[in-house]
Amino acid sequence: MKSYSVFDILGPVMIGPSSSHTAGAARLGKVARLIVGDNIKRVTFYLHGSFAKTYRGHGTDKALVGGILGFDTDDPRIRNSFDIAKKEGIEFEFVETDLGDVHPNTVKMKIEMNDDNLHEIMGSSIGGGTIVITEIDGLRLEFTGNYPTLITKHKDRPGIIAEVTNILKDYNVNIAFMKVFRQNRGELASMILETDEIIPKEALERIKPIRDIYVVKVLDSIK
Repeated sequence: MKSYSVFDILGPVMIGPSSSHTAGAARLGKVARLIVGDNIKRVTFYLHGSFAKTYRGHGTDKALVGGILGFDTDDPRIRNSFDIAKKEGIEFEFVETDLGDVHPNTVKMKIEMNDDNLHEIMGSSIGGGTIVITEIDGLRLEFTGNYPTLITKHKDRPGIIAEVTNILKDYNVNIAFMKVFRQNRGELASMILETDEIIPKEALERIKPIRDIYVVKVLDSIK
């Protein structure tokens, strides 16, 4: 028998009419901002399925922009997110599209930074405000944002996972969930570690110099 948390039963505290279409959308936008940083110039939101059909009526568009601005699901500024984004110099556009065999509440965010770097992040709102991120910059992966999360891009080689987890052990950080994804053997891979404790900055500074780790990011759990 499946167990349910209070969050599952009551749903999130939020601005907007729908936990899937507004709270979930805001969380997707906020996770994207945490991944790429706050130097955002422009975002194109590619909306799939029911997101594409109902995004205006459910406020999905305002919630996504609010998330990109770093707003929590219960932040009243979500209602005015368009105006706030424009004042901050962030351009945005919504495109209805077909992203293929994905959840109906899915968005791909193409994010242009002020330094001209480009990022693409795809994720879905799967109900009750819960989300799952399924792609970062073309690399398939999966995490929810419900836990503090460490994300790496690294070379697929023996020992690299042990090096990272041993550092976390030194700081008494317990791993709740771990997933490893790779494109091909010996090539680019990604590791997702969701933890029970906040990952200390000191641990991150020890992980960054590990040979063959190209990118490492730490995200706090998302409200």
